[in-house]
Amino acid sequence: MARKIKTEKPTRLAAGLLPFLPPSLAAERHGAVAIVTLKRAQKRNALNDTMVEGLAAFFQALPKDIKAVVLNGEGEHFSAGLDLSELTERNTAEGVEHSASWHRAFQHIEFGRVPIVAVLHGAVVGGGLELAAAAHVRVAEKSTYYALPEGTRGIYVGGGASVRLPRLIGVSRMQEMMLTGRTYGAEEGQAMGLSHHLVADGKGLAKGIELAGRIAENTSLTNFAIMHVLPRIAEGDPASGYVTESLMAAIAQGSDEAKARLKDFLEKRGKKVLRG
Repeated sequence: MARKIKTEKPTRLAAGLLPFLPPSLAAERHGAVAIVTLKRAQKRNALNDTMVEGLAAFFQALPKDIKAVVLNGEGEHFSAGLDLSELTERNTAEGVEHSASWHRAFQHIEFGRVPIVAVLHGAVVGGGLELAAAAHVRVAEKSTYYALPEGTRGIYVGGGASVRLPRLIGVSRMQEMMLTGRTYGAEEGQAMGLSHHLVADGKGLAKGIELAGRIAENTSLTNFAIMHVLPRIAEGDPASGYVTESLMAAIAQGSDEAKARLKDFLEKRGKKVLRG
């Protein structure tokens, strides 16, 4: 069953701005927020190369007035991972290149132009979890469950999980998931750090659009710093991090838009901090 929300009427993104968008993906916009949907519900939104290439093209070709993106899946599942029915026999060099192609695609999500909110429900498994981990904010519905079954299938993650997931849940937890094939539910995933928001079934997309709308109101420079600078500071040495933070703080506060926002705040015209 298609998942619908009540909000402003969406409009299709201009086809000319999306050079490659296969039938397994759909895109629309709600003001400054774009919504991209995985549309292989009959396959539990299992990811194949066509979808991954389409996602890469989509995030590279976003219109400049799009300030945030919501990523979600049609049907009962976000994504059950790599479509194993399309897994072909590859030699070592071909296997490395295939994994690297997924890395490049997901880099356009994690380190793209705008922040991404992933809305999760049902299966978030294997490559589906790798895709979700590339987003910046994750909203999970109560039906969500997580797993990394690669270890029990004789294969290994190839979409960036070895880098992204330990940052979220730690190396030990990821080892346990892969070694045992254990499945975690939505509440467990929330406690582990796999999601930031946990909502009732059917409420995820509306929450995702709400959060993306808030994010879209930030300055582009601030969002850039949070997406691109913060992760590098966290992974670097402290001394370099302090210097980089000082430079980024000075750049951000020196912009005309930041000065105007700070003035509005001091003169009681700024927006209040929102809860939830």
